[in-house]
Amino acid sequence: MAPRGTSARVTPEVTPDYWDEACKHLSRRDRVMKKLIPQFGEARLQSKGDAFTTLARSIVGQQISVKAAQSVWNRFAALLPGEAARIAPGGVLELSNADMRGAGLSARKVEYLCDLAQHFESGSVHVKRWGTMDDEAIIEELVAIRGIGRWTAEMFLIFHLMRPNVLPLDDLGLLKGISDNYFSGEPVSRAEAREVGDAWAPYRSVATWYLWRSLDPLPVDY
Repeated sequence: MAPRGTSARVTPEVTPDYWDEACKHLSRRDRVMKKLIPQFGEARLQSKGDAFTTLARSIVGQQISVKAAQSVWNRFAALLPGEAARIAPGGVLELSNADMRGAGLSARKVEYLCDLAQHFESGSVHVKRWGTMDDEAIIEELVAIRGIGRWTAEMFLIFHLMRPNVLPLDDLGLLKGISDNYFSGEPVSRAEAREVGDAWAPYRSVATWYLWRSLDPLPVDY
């Protein structure tokens, strides 16, 4: 996302420190990964932005195209002070519903964004403790927010918190990647996908990322 204004700075990207070890582990354990990983060179998962902004973008982008989501996000972020790459929950709560609707947000997404902001402002989500919480505990906090389901929470774990061992079984791209690479294109059940994924532990997020890349050479971004 291009930052707004001449004074806005680009949010730095962070790469997981476990990535190289994960690639070695997966290559030793899995014949598909051994062939797939070298195809993408030095590409790595990257995290950028902050927790609230990342989740707000996920809500804005629900059920619309990437292009449309970017357009709505830019108009929404323009209502707030500072950078489009980092918005504050307090700022969202100060906006009127009319202004948010005017930016192209549906009434339901306005409600979702306000609920998200209220959770962050009230401390209902323990952002500073996420580093010591396990994945399921974080998912439990996130799905209590309106508009955030398990899939969104799992994407957040992978792309923002860069948790190494997430297996998003509700993700159609993961299921297709497993189908294409392990089952010669035959449809796979969640149980079959879980069985394949269990062999990737403790780096299931990394294997998932490479399967996404096998479907689309452009890096997956969230």
